[in-house]
Amino acid sequence: MKKQKSTAAARKDASFGLHPEETAHHIVVNLGDKKSPHIYISEHFEYFDSPERRRLEYTLGVQDKALRVILPYEKWKMIEEPVRFEFNQRLQRAGLKSSRFNAGFNILPRLFGKELLLLCWAIEDADPGQIPTAIKNWQGLKPEERWWLFTMTNAATGQAVQGRNRGWRKAVRFALTENPTE
Repeated sequence: MKKQKSTAAARKDASFGLHPEETAHHIVVNLGDKKSPHIYISEHFEYFDSPERRRLEYTLGVQDKALRVILPYEKWKMIEEPVRFEFNQRLQRAGLKSSRFNAGFNILPRLFGKELLLLCWAIEDADPGQIPTAIKNWQGLKPEERWWLFTMTNAATGQAVQGRNRGWRKAVRFALTENPTE
C-alpha cells in the first residue's frame, strides 16, 4: 500500500508521460517562478519519491555535472509552445494524457528531455531572430535523429557551462539555426 502512495505522489510532479516506476532516468526542466531570469535543465539517473529529496537533488550549482543548459527565460518562452505541442501530439497518439510546463520542477521522460535539450543547445547562444528557424529545423528531424544528435553532443559537451559554445554544441546551433528545412 505504501508503495502505491509513493508512486502516486511521484506521478504528481511527473509530466509528459513519465513513469518513474519504469525508469529512473529523466530530465528536469526547472522553470523556477515567473520572476526567474533563466531556466535550468538537468539530467538525472535516480528518481526519488520524496518531494523534499527531489528538491535537494534538482537544485544545482552551475558547475554541477548533471546540469545540461541554462537558458534565458525569454528564449524558453519562444520554444515552450512548439515543444509542448510536439510532445502532446505524440502522447495522444500513444493514448496518454497531454501535459504542460508549470512553474517549478517539470520532470520529463529521458527521450523527450533529450529532444528538448537538443533544441535548447541550438538556441542558447543564437540570436533570438534565429529561433523560429531552429524550431522549424528541430520539428523537421525525426525523434531518433534528435536522440542521436543529443547523444553525440552530450558525450562531448553536455555540461551547461563547460560545454557551452564548443564543439558539437556549436555545430548543433549552426545546423538548426542556419539551414531552413522546407
